[in-house]
Amino acid sequence: MESQLNEAILWGGTGQAKVVHQILVGAGIPVACVCDRDPSVETPIPEVPIWHTENDFLAWLATLGDRAVGFVAAVGGSHGGSRLAIHDYLVSKDVKPIPIIHPTAWVDATAVLGSGHQILAMAVVGVDVTLGRQCIVNTSATIDHGCRVGDGVHVMPGATIAGEVEIGDMAAIGSNATILPRLTIGPRSVVGAGAVVTHDIPADTTVVGVPARPLAVATRTTASTRDPWEPG
Repeated sequence: MESQLNEAILWGGTGQAKVVHQILVGAGIPVACVCDRDPSVETPIPEVPIWHTENDFLAWLATLGDRAVGFVAAVGGSHGGSRLAIHDYLVSKDVKPIPIIHPTAWVDATAVLGSGHQILAMAVVGVDVTLGRQCIVNTSATIDHGCRVGDGVHVMPGATIAGEVEIGDMAAIGSNATILPRLTIGPRSVVGAGAVVTHDIPADTTVVGVPARPLAVATRTTASTRDPWEPG
């Protein structure tokens, strides 16, 4: 992982934040603060402050001066819209995203990675893959050649995306799921853990099972309508 930023804002104070923190430690980038809108969440890093309100965060941000601080949107699950909202909010405050690539991950030189990507331990991003903004390729997940992955997508641990697959914005691919080649996963859709997808999945659809079948249709919040400080 390479970055010219020497401190990080870690947005999110639970599991994903703990994983990302260890990668930042390995890269020599200390965490300057944690943000989480849930007031019950405590800082996961001793002696590092956590901010639960926008006013407290902005007051802290105003004290930074010339300090080179970037951010990581450490929000996992099927919350791609939240990561994109965090991204847009912090970029509007002139804070830049920090790219995260675990040292055991393999990313082909031909891959194109969008800003704010998180490529975690033993993950693979293959030849001619394109990732959008704020994508997470989680532990031991594989994205094979020629895939096109939209903004805010989360490929969860152990998932396998075969070649030439297209995944729409804010979709989530569950742990150990398999997507067969040349299929399309629609925006905001969710592929359940362990599912095997053998046909195209339309937008806003949850699929489960082997072979994957529709379970529910439910529209999820998009980044354009999401306030990163809003509860819920």
